[in-house]
Amino acid sequence: MIILSVDYGRVRTGIAVCDKNEIIASPVAVIKEVHMERLAERITELCREKGAGLIVLGLPKNMDGSEGDSAKNVREFSLILKEKSGLDVVLHDERGTTITAHGYLNTTNTRGKKRKEVVDSVAAVIILEDYLRYRRNRS
Repeated sequence: MIILSVDYGRVRTGIAVCDKNEIIASPVAVIKEVHMERLAERITELCREKGAGLIVLGLPKNMDGSEGDSAKNVREFSLILKEKSGLDVVLHDERGTTITAHGYLNTTNTRGKKRKEVVDSVAAVIILEDYLRYRRNRS
């Protein structure tokens, strides 16, 4: 199944997608949108374009596993996204993904404006790769 992942942010939201065999996760876009409704509509369009059957939304937990305001916002956004897209939205722990994304970008020497433009989509790829590993280990 094609799965689309979302690294939700108040200003920039990263999007990634996997192939139908759930093997390769690739960055798709970074959407700059602050309004939840409009963001959900743009993600819904991408789901249709890519043929996604499921959305994985990164859930930002604190390092101790608790949830703060960011997680509350993501939970609220997940309801809007589910309603707009008509797809199931799975919340997946995203602890450490942005740090890992920055590490990858350090390795490729991606800096400055270019780094800011891609870090969220790289984080979405990491969320999706982790979710795909979870799915494989479950079955």
